[in-house]
Amino acid sequence: MIKGKKYKASAALVDKTKLYDTDEALKLVCDTAKAKFDETIELHVRLGVDSRHADQQVRGAVVLPNGTGKKVRVLVFAKGDRAKEAQEAGAEYVGEADLVDKIQKENWFDYDVVIATPDMMGVIGRLGRVLGPKGLMPNPKAGTVTMDVGRAVKEAKAGKIEYRLDKTNIIHCPIGKASFGPEKLGENFSTLMGAIIKARPAAAKGQYIKSCVIASTMGPGIKVNASKIG
Repeated sequence: MIKGKKYKASAALVDKTKLYDTDEALKLVCDTAKAKFDETIELHVRLGVDSRHADQQVRGAVVLPNGTGKKVRVLVFAKGDRAKEAQEAGAEYVGEADLVDKIQKENWFDYDVVIATPDMMGVIGRLGRVLGPKGLMPNPKAGTVTMDVGRAVKEAKAGKIEYRLDKTNIIHCPIGKASFGPEKLGENFSTLMGAIIKARPAAAKGQYIKSCVIASTMGPGIKVNASKIG
């Protein structure tokens, strides 16, 4: 893969052998975000668990204090008063079986978060194979299967993100935009890391936070000193 001049200039600022303190890493990730657009800052955390075992899963959701910097489009499966509640809370799309058909027939994905009331799960169950691989299937653990749809919609728009392990035991999550600056990114970082640490499974043994890396969309990875996190 050929790297551009901007990437090489950014990479030159980063010592690949060093484990940076959080504050220093966040300042550096902003300095290395040199693209013409407002780059997303992502956090990648490798955990000392085995995601193949049900009792070592790490999954949840948290509202970032400063949001993600992204406009979130919300789709809600609900009916009656709950549908009205979702619309009043600002959901872009609200419906029932009609939206299930639209997703299946038109391969429709113009939304970022899917929320459903428990009574609608039977209707949207057949979307598992479509929404699941994209991380969009509503889930009680993430707070996206709930009767309190108004609150769920507002939290999604305020910057609620879901974190979950991939097959290599790594969690990948956005913590904001480069334009946020180190301070706001730091608040989001602390909130997310706090949630991940709190979600530590009882079955996890040894070192829980194996490694932690932050990077901008087009920039190099910056290693954070995990031993000072938890």
